[in-house]
Amino acid sequence: QVPLVESGGGLVEPGESLRLSCVASRSIFSIAIMGWYRQAPGKQRELVAAITRGDSTKYADSVKGRFTISRDKAKNTLYLQMNSLKPEDTAVYYCNARGTSGDYWGQGTQVTVSS
Repeated sequence: QVPLVESGGGLVEPGESLRLSCVASRSIFSIAIMGWYRQAPGKQRELVAAITRGDSTKYADSVKGRFTISRDKAKNTLYLQMNSLKPEDTAVYYCNARGTSGDYWGQGTQVTVSS
């Protein structure tokens, strides 16, 4: 019943890497724009990265050069490769699919970057 399911979060030290995955139904995955958002304690949810069906990508300035968003259309899966992680990246990360009639959201996966 959950439209999007994230996984791959965890606790890592600064400088380490994680890869997040988001599995969607085929119909939802076919939506033109998908992305990753994150929300840290006491802060608003923000867009981290987005990708179109044509594989055009955009990134928040804070993650450019460190994060890479991609999608595997055969597996209906969205990925976020997170390298050189910083404590400021600590947040709950959410998968999103932007439909013409509204957005679909995953339940979130926790990423904690700490020494």
